[in-house]
Amino acid sequence: MTTDPSGAAVGGAGVERPVRLAIVDDDPLVRAGLRILMGGSPEIEVVAEAGDGDQAIRVADAHWPDVMLMDVRMPRVDGLVATRRIRERANAPQVIVLTTFDADEYVLEALRGGASGFLLKDTPPLEILAAVRTVAAGKAILSPTAIRRLIDHVADPAAGTRRARARTRLDALTGRETEVAVLVGRGCSNAEIAAELGMGVATVKGHVSRLLTKLDLNNRVQIALLVHDAELLEREPPSENAPAGGGAGLP
Repeated sequence: MTTDPSGAAVGGAGVERPVRLAIVDDDPLVRAGLRILMGGSPEIEVVAEAGDGDQAIRVADAHWPDVMLMDVRMPRVDGLVATRRIRERANAPQVIVLTTFDADEYVLEALRGGASGFLLKDTPPLEILAAVRTVAAGKAILSPTAIRRLIDHVADPAAGTRRARARTRLDALTGRETEVAVLVGRGCSNAEIAAELGMGVATVKGHVSRLLTKLDLNNRVQIALLVHDAELLEREPPSENAPAGGGAGLP
C-alpha cells in the first residue's frame, strides 16, 4: 500500500484519505475532461495539473501526488523524460502513461523509466478510475502480454546492446530467482508461479520482492521488460538445481 510523506495510507482497503492525483497533458481540454472525471470520485483528489514535463516535475515536488497521469508527447520536456526524472526521486509518485495509440514507441521507454503502466486516452472512464486506484496501491496495470504486443510493433535497433546488458543484470540472480523472473515475464500471477514451481504464494511474493531489490526495479512490469530484453521468454526456465548466485545459466 502506498503512503504519503507523513505515512498516511492510501488506496486499497483501509483508506485514510483519497488518492492524490496530478494530471499532465499539454491539451487544456484533455486536462479539463480528466479533472471532471477524476474529481467526481470520492476516492480521488486532483491536487495539481501541468501542461508539460517540466511543469510535471515541479508539481511532483510541490504537491506530493500519489499518482500522475502523464501524457507522452508534450513540448519542452516530454512525458518520457519527466517520468524518468520523477521516478528517480525518493517517495516518487506512481506514473501512468497516457498515449493515443498502443504502438507508441515512447511507451516502452517510459515503462523502463519507472512508469507503472499505460492507458490509451480513449480508455473507458471507469477503467481509468480503477487504474489510478490500482497503481496507488502499488500494483502495475500493464500485463506482460500487453508489453510483448507493444514490443512486437516497435522496431528496436538497440536490441542487441539491450540484450547483453539485461543478461548481465540477470546473471546476478540465483537459479530459482531466474525461474520466478521468467514466469513474471510470461504474465503469470503469484498463484500461478507458486503452482508451477511447487512453492507457497508467500514464498513467491518474497522472491518477487528480492528481484525488485536486486535488480533495482520498481514493479513487475520492469521485471517483464528485463526478461524480454534478455530474450528469455521463449526459453524454458532454468532447472531448480541450477547453481545459485551468478549461475542462472544465462549465455
